[in-house]
Amino acid sequence: MTVKSMTGFGRGEFEKGGRVWTAEMRCVNNRFLDIKIKLPRGYTALEERIRKKIAENHQRGRVDLALNVQGDFTDLQKITINVDLAKKYKEALSDMSSKLSLEEDTKLSQLALYPDVITREQQNEDVDSVWPIIEQALAEAISGCDAMRIEEGNCLLDDLNMRLRGFVENIEKIETLIPSLIEKREQSLKERLEKLLKNVDLDPMRLSQEVAIMADKTDVTEELVRLRSHISQFESFLHEETAVGRKLDFLIQEFLREVNTLGSKINDAETAHLTVELKGELEKIREQVQNIE
Repeated sequence: MTVKSMTGFGRGEFEKGGRVWTAEMRCVNNRFLDIKIKLPRGYTALEERIRKKIAENHQRGRVDLALNVQGDFTDLQKITINVDLAKKYKEALSDMSSKLSLEEDTKLSQLALYPDVITREQQNEDVDSVWPIIEQALAEAISGCDAMRIEEGNCLLDDLNMRLRGFVENIEKIETLIPSLIEKREQSLKERLEKLLKNVDLDPMRLSQEVAIMADKTDVTEELVRLRSHISQFESFLHEETAVGRKLDFLIQEFLREVNTLGSKINDAETAHLTVELKGELEKIREQVQNIE
């Protein structure tokens, strides 16, 4: 059983050829999968490959991935010599020497200092050749992030199980109060009728009908059955090996619907605090479910 949180951090690092690649991943809660990738200049062609790798392990949440590289890039430096331009500089210097009657003393090192005679250009790396290196750093970051998500997910699972047990206990308390609640309402109805009719004899059949109507209005059997079904489903979802956050979130809404109906039907001061506790537990459960992938 693996319940994963959507919150985590992972870092991966791999060194080769004098360069160090670093991948850092941060993920937080989000209703859908939202991947943001930051890459060094010249490596944007790898974005889709990285996005695919992340999507293989994340089904929802906001994921930020930053890839950085540092080290020796001399192998990617391209030096270009503009011989034609150097000749023109040399001719200009010779012409100036002749016109000014100065001795010409042009050296190679001097020509090299003139603009654009020697230029240096940073070439883009072959992304296909460097991808296996980046992939290893990325895999390490994903693995570290996943471990944190699983650890937090286990904490969430323990908390949800505890709160679910409390929820079930309150449901059982309400169930035990229902018979006495109906009995009290039957007695209350009888007393009101006697007060209204005073010395008039009550028709037992009529009283039975009124009691039956009242019992039907306060019957919460259907709501209790559905709540127990939802509880069973909730526990079942927690044992699934896939992302269950959306399923749990939907189920919480169904829980609330039944609890609201239950509260309005019972409408009794003795049990009102129990329905309030049910809603309070559901709200806490909902907050935790928002963290689950």
